[in-house]
This record gives sequence, structure tokens and C-alpha cells, in this order.
Amino acid sequence: MRHKTALFKSLSNETRLRVLILLSRRELCVCEIEEALELSQSRISRHLTVLRNAGLVVDRREGTWIYYRLAPPRDDLEGALQKCLITCFSGIPMVQEDLGRLDRVLSVGRGKICARKRAAKKR
Repeated sequence: MRHKTALFKSLSNETRLRVLILLSRRELCVCEIEEALELSQSRISRHLTVLRNAGLVVDRREGTWIYYRLAPPRDDLEGALQKCLITCFSGIPMVQEDLGRLDRVLSVGRGKICARKRAAKKR
């Protein structure tokens, strides 16, 4: 029961739902999520930690970059929730805007977005 409670608690935040919806599209780094949601790196990282602790996302390190993706569903409930991320929220204007920004971010290219973010932080 604790697993289910943690699962629903992690889903009870709008930002975390938005992150999961983006990750339902593909694996992303923090820079890409940050750009798509127009939120700070620290805020995105905090929510990714909650999602990772709930078992909803997994990460992998590649050099200095960390990439996040949806975790494989551990049971039927998680599988149904992942399907719902794709279908249940598609008509919501905020989600459509997030996905539109994500498409623009991805068209620029991963390296360019992250390099631009790092350069801005050094200023």
C-alpha cells in the first residue's frame, strides 16, 4: 500500500505531471525539460527527485549529462497511468503549449540547448 500512496502523492503536483507528460514522449535531459516548461533547473531537479524516488522515472549518466525517462511500469496500475499521460491530458492547453515548446527545443538540438544554458549560468 505504501508504494501506491507514494505513487499518487508524486502525481498530485502539476509540475510533476507536466514533467511526466514530456517524458512520455522521449528521454530528456534537465536542460530540455527546463526549456519546455519554462521553469528553473533547481525546480525541475527537485521534482525529478520526487518522481525518481516514487519509481516513476529512471536516469542514466552520460559524461556530465543526466538523462531521464519513464521507468518501465512495475504493475498494471503504473502501465495504465503511463498510457493516461499520453491520452488523458492531450487536450489541456498548458500541455499542448509544453509539448509545442518541447518540439521547438528538440528541433534546436540537445547540445545547443544545454550549452546555451551552461553559458548563461556562467555570466
